[in-house]
Amino acid sequence: MSSAFANVESSLTGRRWIGLPNEILRQGLAISQELQLPEIVSRVIATQGIQREHAQSFLDAKIKTLMPNPKSFKDVEKAAKRLIDAINKKQNIAIFSDYDVDGAASGALLHNWFKELGISCTIYIPDRIKEGFGPNSTAMKKLSKTHDLIICLDSGTVAFESILAAKPTDVIVVDHHLAEETLPDAFAIVNPNRQDEMGRFRYLCATGMLFILLVEANTQLKNNNSKTPNLLKFLDLVALATIADVAPLVGLNRAFVKQGLIVMATRTNPGLNSLCDVCKLTSPPSAYDLGFLLGPRINAGGRIGSAKLGIELLVAQTDFEAEIIANKLNVLNIERREIEKRVLEDANNQLSARDLNSPLLWASKEGWHPGVVGIVAARIKEKHNRPAIVISLENGLGSGSARSIKGIDIGSAVTRLTRENLIIKGGGHSMAAGLSLTNDQIPKAMERLTSLLVANGADNIPPADLTITGLLMCRAATEDLVLNFERAGPFGASAPAPKIALLNQKILFSKRAGENHLRLTVSDDSGGKIDVIAFKAFDTPIGEALENHNGLRFHLVGQLQIDDWGGRKRVKFNLQDAALAK
Repeated sequence: MSSAFANVESSLTGRRWIGLPNEILRQGLAISQELQLPEIVSRVIATQGIQREHAQSFLDAKIKTLMPNPKSFKDVEKAAKRLIDAINKKQNIAIFSDYDVDGAASGALLHNWFKELGISCTIYIPDRIKEGFGPNSTAMKKLSKTHDLIICLDSGTVAFESILAAKPTDVIVVDHHLAEETLPDAFAIVNPNRQDEMGRFRYLCATGMLFILLVEANTQLKNNNSKTPNLLKFLDLVALATIADVAPLVGLNRAFVKQGLIVMATRTNPGLNSLCDVCKLTSPPSAYDLGFLLGPRINAGGRIGSAKLGIELLVAQTDFEAEIIANKLNVLNIERREIEKRVLEDANNQLSARDLNSPLLWASKEGWHPGVVGIVAARIKEKHNRPAIVISLENGLGSGSARSIKGIDIGSAVTRLTRENLIIKGGGHSMAAGLSLTNDQIPKAMERLTSLLVANGADNIPPADLTITGLLMCRAATEDLVLNFERAGPFGASAPAPKIALLNQKILFSKRAGENHLRLTVSDDSGGKIDVIAFKAFDTPIGEALENHNGLRFHLVGQLQIDDWGGRKRVKFNLQDAALAK
């Protein structure tokens, strides 16, 4: 085992700090010499597997060079023809979309595309609590009576009975969740995770897959000399969904987000514009803002309020309408955080009574709000570096959400439980899944799921490491350096933001901010100093150690950001971990 970075074997959060492999360092140096970039920035490009000769095109990240031929996907050409046929015949069209951000964004994208072609659609969003995830037979049968075409977005790949219930109405599925060996009897199923797909684009979310389908539809319309909507102006929706659904920021996804952030900065979508105002964003939104500020608020409606609020915001036509909805979602998000806090406390009490080193951490309770179980599972997963499931029970019927770590496929395991009749239904993808089961099924289902995850390596999960991109002196943390880092972004799943180390820092100032945040000003031996923000510092040992530092020095790890609060730009340090300097 190589030596720890800065000799930190166990930080204040219990992580071992490690440096980048020598191969990445060499490749980063080569990219730095090729592009005349700071070497620490070039290392970020190298960590994503980019070779020197491809580094410039990586930075440019153009959609047109990364976009596949839409016809290379199963059923895309067929589905596009059916969309155009519905337009030409002015048929009644229903959009059945999921209640999360990917569902809302894909529903809004399709709705707005049809609207520009003079077609109005019915939008149906299922109630998370009453109807659960995906198409249900009752809703599909009802929609089929008054519609000629139903398009299921971000769900439907395993909805066999529900799609049959819609007969004779045609159903098109545009999804990204894992498919089984057989597919429902739909008119078309467009999904990069079909088992008969080529597999290169399995990382797409539903909105990204829908965008590709609409590219093909636009092509067919142009071939018939028909007008076509400008899809590029909808890339803000694709970027939002890609980030919020934690889709890997590689290849085409990275280009979607990079261009989508540029579109979002124009604030042409009234709903997103109002939501940015609610979040008090004074600068162009970043990938972080999409994932941690905008996304949770759009999700809040589906979690604890009206499931349609998210998509209603994204299709709003006026600033007045959008402002009302954005404020509603903001209030619901505040309520969601309070509910989440109570459920997390209960779940942690259960977990403390069990083995926290188990391959699977799970908790269940009657009366937990089902809208927050996914967030709570994610919190547990992040804290303990273990796959986690949290189940809400009501009258003995459970609704659960699962979250996993890299390398442990939770979606396939949950799907297998369904096939083995150990749960009522379930499915998802490698990092997240949903399931329905009875209280009586929980013990055997969790036991079986644990064994499946053990076979996938979950019994040998090493302690979480923290990989450091490189170290800086405070004086080197300039605005130009941050802008160069941003060129190597956006950052998110499978494209981690650079983690910078500031070593041997003296704490000049410390003050609590809110309930559990901490503000600092630190300085090193170069004489430079930098402002630091440590979000949720008092949820970990970091808060107390740095607040009560007693003159001790610390190594800090985090990310550089530009803070333009009050109209004055300055570089700040977003702290993620710390260790006592010895």
